[in-house]
Amino acid sequence: MTVDEQQPLLASIPETLQDGIKHTGVILDFEEGDIENPREWPVAYKWAMVSLLAFTAFTVTFTCISVVPVANTIVDELSNHTAGPSVSALLVTIWELGEATGPFLIAPLSEIYGRYPVMNACNILFISASLLAAVSESTALFIGARALTGAAVATNVLGPAIIGDIFDNEKRGSAMSLLMLAPLLGGAIGPACGGIIAQTLGWRTVLLIATALALTCEIAFVTCFRETYKMVILKRKVMHIQEEANQEISGATKDEAGHRLWYAIKRPFTVLFGSSVLLAMSLFGSVLFSYFYVLSTTLPGILEDRYGFSPSQIGSSFLCFSVGSFVSVLVCNSSLDRIYIRLRDRSSSKKGRPEYRLPLAITGGILLPFTVLAYGWIAQLQLPAALLLLSVGLMGSTLLMTMVPLSAYVVDACGLYSASALTGVIVTRCLMGTFLPLAAGPLAEELGYGLAFTLLSLLSLALAPIPMLVFRYGERWRQRSEFTRDA
Repeated sequence: MTVDEQQPLLASIPETLQDGIKHTGVILDFEEGDIENPREWPVAYKWAMVSLLAFTAFTVTFTCISVVPVANTIVDELSNHTAGPSVSALLVTIWELGEATGPFLIAPLSEIYGRYPVMNACNILFISASLLAAVSESTALFIGARALTGAAVATNVLGPAIIGDIFDNEKRGSAMSLLMLAPLLGGAIGPACGGIIAQTLGWRTVLLIATALALTCEIAFVTCFRETYKMVILKRKVMHIQEEANQEISGATKDEAGHRLWYAIKRPFTVLFGSSVLLAMSLFGSVLFSYFYVLSTTLPGILEDRYGFSPSQIGSSFLCFSVGSFVSVLVCNSSLDRIYIRLRDRSSSKKGRPEYRLPLAITGGILLPFTVLAYGWIAQLQLPAALLLLSVGLMGSTLLMTMVPLSAYVVDACGLYSASALTGVIVTRCLMGTFLPLAAGPLAEELGYGLAFTLLSLLSLALAPIPMLVFRYGERWRQRSEFTRDA
């Protein structure tokens, strides 16, 4: 039997065999208290899964950013001192280009076969590519391995979608905050550890440690994780019931399977470009998130050239970003769900809306341009390093305050299609994260850090009204798309 993800589960099943399944018309759904329903799982187990997703996200970003303080060293060693500064930046940002391509298969495959097999397959590929990077003997092979490692990252797409699978709307904020904090912590702790380890044991040891962390995550996924995607679980229930009824179950033909996969691969584009709200929020989020990589590629040079920091000191400086991120996580964790519930209860319909996730994103979107501006001019004027690091912390705080509500909004607005929607958002984010940092360096060389970051801050300031407009008019705009329309 084949079931289209776009259609309700067909109930060509005798009434007497529908025990444990709610049957309304032709739609099969979970009954209240069904132990197979991920939202009915024990709270402790749910948070164990969120913690595993967070640790995996931490490992991913640790692997990505831990080489930042020694990127020049790696390029010089592998190229025999023949490569320029742009290659060092590409070594960092090529990861994002890989992340822009991987989700096109990760999301649709997870919506056909489930989250569990896709997560495990991606984890194995991630481990293999990380090991390949660790043993690379040429710049081209290292950069290729980094791109492949980025393409194997599944948590960015599936992490928020899994949270949407297992938590009700009003309980997702804290879980989403933890999931969004983890990669930012990895991005801060990674350079700190990477700089120290690379200075003493070599940069290859850094990547071997990252590989070991990824292997630990995969062992936990294989042994502890359970399928969370509703449609896949219900399909299995249908097949089980048909087996009990001795009905013939026919598998999909190759043509049908290929058609379903191709349709699913196109779905992120269909969802993203079919919704003006998602497209606008994607543009807003992609520019803001790219500042993390702008920071990652410019801060080492600023600290080394203008303040005389060593590689280990440069790596430790990224902890300021982590501290700022942690402050915002505390804010999101304590207020994201409360704001949602308060706005829901104050509405005339007493019904929750995805737009109720956005007040913190509005605040972060307004504040972030000023932290970017401060970062550039402090570097330009060579003000005390403490002020520069304070601006780094504020950038981490405002960035996270924006990105957590944005991800929660996409999950709430798109429901079953959240993985596909997140794919579209992540692809635009990754493309911006790949190419905007490559432009930031030459821009700073041409104009100076002050004027270069003034232009970047004006860009983000121009996009700041987007979450405000979506908060005000988003409910009406969402109804124009079948993927974001209220049920």
